[in-house]
Amino acid sequence: MRSLKLSKWGALLALAVAMGATRFGHLGTLWAPPDASWAVFFLAGFYLREERWVLPVLLCEAIVIDFVAIRAYGVSSYCVTGAYWFIVPGYSMLWLGGAWLRRHLRQRPGDALRLAGSVLAAFTACFVLTQGSFYWLGSRIAQPSVSGWWANFASWYGPFLLVTGTYIGLVAVAHLAVTRWSPARAGLRAR
Repeated sequence: MRSLKLSKWGALLALAVAMGATRFGHLGTLWAPPDASWAVFFLAGFYLREERWVLPVLLCEAIVIDFVAIRAYGVSSYCVTGAYWFIVPGYSMLWLGGAWLRRHLRQRPGDALRLAGSVLAAFTACFVLTQGSFYWLGSRIAQPSVSGWWANFASWYGPFLLVTGTYIGLVAVAHLAVTRWSPARAGLRAR
């Protein structure tokens, strides 16, 4: 039981560090990797779903990182509008997607479809909440329209999905490798 607790603390630390190290730019730059935040919330839901206090802790971390990035490092505050707070339900959708996947794993080939479906559904819900609220409520768009929203949606959806999916895919491959070698130690069975 003690090692299980330590592994959860280790998972939380790894996820918090990943977000802290990457949250300074959505799609990354030559100097910095892309933002792993969306993947972090999905993976936290998967690995730490029983520790519900982790979600608000990670939400607070994201907000603090944004504040520090803007105040101390000169990162643009363009995305911080009245709609900024939609990250709370948006990131919660990612968490719930990860938690759903954990409950529905069967250790069968169909798990790959469940993984893809849960990532896509949770990602899309988060994207619609955050991008939609920014577009319609953020007061940055002079004359919002459905066609303008759709163009904005279509231009950002793919790159954000690619980043999030890549991070989750890398962790899924690592998870599969570890559980193949030591299924009992990985604690894969849904509770």
